[in-house]
Amino acid sequence: MAKSIAGGVRPGIIIDIEHRLLKQIIVGKQKAAASMFDDLDRELENDANKLAIERDAVFERLSKQIQARQVYEAVSKQLITTVNSTLDNQLASPELLIQHSGINASQMLMLELLQQKNLDLSRLRLLIADLPWLARDLTNMVNSPSFRHKRQQRSDVKVTEIKLVLNFIGVENLRLLIPYYCLRNWLPTGHANLLWTTRKLWRYAMVTGIAAKALAQLNEQDMATAYTSSLLYQLGVSVVLKNGAKVYESIWGNWLREASASRDKELHDAVLATEFPAEDIYQQVLQHAHTLNWRLPELLDFSASGLTQTQRELDTCLSYSELSTEAALVARASCYAKVLMLDEMRLISPKEKQMMFDYYQLSEQEQIRLKGQNYRKLDLY
Repeated sequence: MAKSIAGGVRPGIIIDIEHRLLKQIIVGKQKAAASMFDDLDRELENDANKLAIERDAVFERLSKQIQARQVYEAVSKQLITTVNSTLDNQLASPELLIQHSGINASQMLMLELLQQKNLDLSRLRLLIADLPWLARDLTNMVNSPSFRHKRQQRSDVKVTEIKLVLNFIGVENLRLLIPYYCLRNWLPTGHANLLWTTRKLWRYAMVTGIAAKALAQLNEQDMATAYTSSLLYQLGVSVVLKNGAKVYESIWGNWLREASASRDKELHDAVLATEFPAEDIYQQVLQHAHTLNWRLPELLDFSASGLTQTQRELDTCLSYSELSTEAALVARASCYAKVLMLDEMRLISPKEKQMMFDYYQLSEQEQIRLKGQNYRKLDLY
């Protein structure tokens, strides 16, 4: 351990505080508002609530019957073991994960292009054309009531041509919006078992991104690079969660169908009551997420990218003082996001907050600037 807490080898208390937030995001039962998700998962929220109510009712009934409880414990343990071993095999081979990660070479190239001072819109447009979901998201945003109001002239005309969409948005806004929509594509959306986790992870990611942008502006560093790197920092967590949910839902669904076919009510109820193994998935995130942040881009042949190198540093450097200027900025932004969210949850003491700021060397001026940001909304130019 370093003699001073500032920047040296991360002390155990700093690691504990950081893991505390991640555990609350993945394992914690707090629900989160859907402020930045629009109406994407309103129906999913209803499904999640219904599933939770049904599962709780079944579990309460099983807990009152000794034999049924024994069946539940045996079946649940076997099901979760199957889920964990299947996910272990997947995570051991990032080459197999890449196709399910939500990231591809077109996205990485696009994120690289956005860092250039003279952005080539023609080349960017071709890359967006290869990503229908991104073209749709950008087009929907330009045609939203709030954005149409900004367009003023001919605001009632719906824009569908992607060239016009990009022109309306503007270069500086594209540097913010494209990484924003890429992150949303990586996140494990569409999984009822991860609804609240995804919302909390989304908030953590956006707080980190907005903080990184503010720190870059204050320190006269490239805002687009800092912001994009901070969002890419959530790729690995998203991939582990997404694959964990897919594996669980596939195995759980198969077992539930087989139990129904067998007409064994105790077996059926035992499977139904088996919850998503959030604690086990949290441990997988701790083990694999930061490595996947740079390993997946490397597999897409972007090992020389500055974005990839920043993620590698954040994973492999043992102390804050070893980080490059770019990686250190992302680490400071992430530190602030963790402190802010833990403070909102009332899970961090004033002394622990100061320890975090001391370790990551957040200056008083930086703290004042970060405190003044709006973390509920991504402000466009």
